[in-house]
Amino acid sequence: MPGGTDGVLLIHGLTGSPSEMRLFGEALNKAGFTVLAVRLPGHGTTPEDMEHMTVDDWRDAVVDGWNILSAICERTAVVGISMGALLALWLSTVEPVWQVAALAAPVFIREARQLHLLPPREGCRGKFLPRIRKKMQNVPPEYGFCYRVIPFLSIHELLKMIAETKEQLSKVKTRLLVVQSERDHTVDAESARFIMEHVGSSDKKLLWLKSSGHRVMLDCERDTVFENTIAFLKTGAV
Repeated sequence: MPGGTDGVLLIHGLTGSPSEMRLFGEALNKAGFTVLAVRLPGHGTTPEDMEHMTVDDWRDAVVDGWNILSAICERTAVVGISMGALLALWLSTVEPVWQVAALAAPVFIREARQLHLLPPREGCRGKFLPRIRKKMQNVPPEYGFCYRVIPFLSIHELLKMIAETKEQLSKVKTRLLVVQSERDHTVDAESARFIMEHVGSSDKKLLWLKSSGHRVMLDCERDTVFENTIAFLKTGAV
């Protein structure tokens, strides 16, 4: 979505698609930003396709999106949800990212997700975990396309990314907004505190949400997320 000279790269989460960032993108574009939502490899196709993808494939796609947007914008910020937030944080360590907004970044996964039952990687090929998605109020279905199953191998890739992100947080120097809901059913809220304590950013802000689930960009407090993110990015533009 063409807009002003400042760009925002949007990164969706694991099993999601660019469509889940569309409402956010429209709000950012209305606020004057040029917006591009990247599609991570294996997403928006089939779960069978996704189980062949790795952390490196997803990072390469994010860099490609960054290169496209930064070529036409004077400054480019990155906004990611869940695994997309981890990718946004990583990107800021390898590219001159202007600002980052990390939404529901999974440093710690809630025990209720029972990741301790995940089989070893060598026994995961062709195995998929069913997912139940919360129905969002006043959000058309086409704005939240995602897979109904997740490949076990993709979960292993996510865990690899989490471990690497935890080790690299001190390298994150970019101006940073962290958004986390206290009622997130996937990410332990302690993740937000850990990020704030371990990043190398000197200019950082933490926004707590009270009622949302994991997909904060679509849930009941999405307007709060949009407004605060836009205000944060605009402040950095001064």
